[in-house]
Amino acid sequence: MAAPASAPADSRSRPAVRDVVFVDGVRTPFGKAGSKGQYAQTRADDMVVKVIRELLRRHPELPAERIDEVAIAATTQIGDQGLTIGRTAALLAGLPKSVPGFAIDRMCAGAMTAVTTVSSGIAFGAYDVVIAGGVEHMGNHPMGEGADPNPRFVSDKIVDPSALVMGSTAENLHDRYPSLTKERTDAYAALSQQRYDEAMQAGKIAPDLVSVATRSDEGWGLATTDEPPRPGTTVETLSGLKTPFRPHGRVTPGNAAGLNDGATGALLADAETAEELGLPVGMRLVGYAFAGVEPEVMGVGPVPATEKALQRAGLTIDDIGLFEINEAFAVQVLAFLEHFGIADDDPRVNPWGGAIACGHPLASSGVRLMTQLSRHFAEHPEVRYGITTMCIGIGMGGTVIWENPNYNAGGEQ
Repeated sequence: MAAPASAPADSRSRPAVRDVVFVDGVRTPFGKAGSKGQYAQTRADDMVVKVIRELLRRHPELPAERIDEVAIAATTQIGDQGLTIGRTAALLAGLPKSVPGFAIDRMCAGAMTAVTTVSSGIAFGAYDVVIAGGVEHMGNHPMGEGADPNPRFVSDKIVDPSALVMGSTAENLHDRYPSLTKERTDAYAALSQQRYDEAMQAGKIAPDLVSVATRSDEGWGLATTDEPPRPGTTVETLSGLKTPFRPHGRVTPGNAAGLNDGATGALLADAETAEELGLPVGMRLVGYAFAGVEPEVMGVGPVPATEKALQRAGLTIDDIGLFEINEAFAVQVLAFLEHFGIADDDPRVNPWGGAIACGHPLASSGVRLMTQLSRHFAEHPEVRYGITTMCIGIGMGGTVIWENPNYNAGGEQ
């Protein structure tokens, strides 16, 4: 006799949770936002198209029709970042019309959320291979363009007025944690610039980049390198910069990420499909978590997100051998490090520098972190676990834990 409609489905029809792997990631060079930036006359969706095509070019073993979804994040989903950019970019990139796509937004953690969202679908069995990434053209779309925050946020004291200005939230973090001095943030920022420059000179940055044709009043050009880095930055040169968010404050253009343009993309798959197609495996997803904090100190968000992710994975911070932390503001990184008892200059943290040097095009940055972590894993078989983590506007944090497929179980972390 047939089971009643209310009876649970036969357990045999429930898909087993599958392993999710990060195959590869690429990004455009990051540019400075504004009329003088290298992408001033380049469309955001064209940057995404370039990333998608590069992923397929690098992996001819992947038939385009095997891609099950294209998830692209953007914080400002209007203009050349609107119209369900995951779908439109997929069509513009020449993917089969059978490949669907969607857009997603979690401010700075857009690309991170694109990855975790589709990874959940892969684990459940809804997808086999997915492209996930993000784009932000802050020159075309300044932060908050077109937004209309509900006045009750302030009138009903739901959030402090400073919560809507990211630089002010960084100043608030300095207030809350007096040990996080401007001297420490300037020192961290100079170190980020130094590490990035060393990595770039050693040829470690270029393999992640896809060149982009650009247009300007002078004609056509080619973006091949990141525009924001300032080689030779020292604590002394940073110490005299103005503090735009508060008179005699501590947050400056030197110890924070700038306003930037750029796109990122990654290939993700379930482990069996990757093996079937001969796709390389850069990392294996262990778990992830997002957490909310007081919006006026949004920079502390990575702390509870990391604690939550570690607890759910059955790990501790001592199990983590590599950290890719988004450098929206130096004070935000230092708050994380101080909480977990990690030194400001720990070599495991952002070994190739971070967003203070190379830039932070909001919704795209999460995949940059992941791509670099996968490269670190290839160089460090002694490390088993690493994390990518970032603070998120309006008071959130996100953390993803990854496992190194190159891990040598006989070695030491």
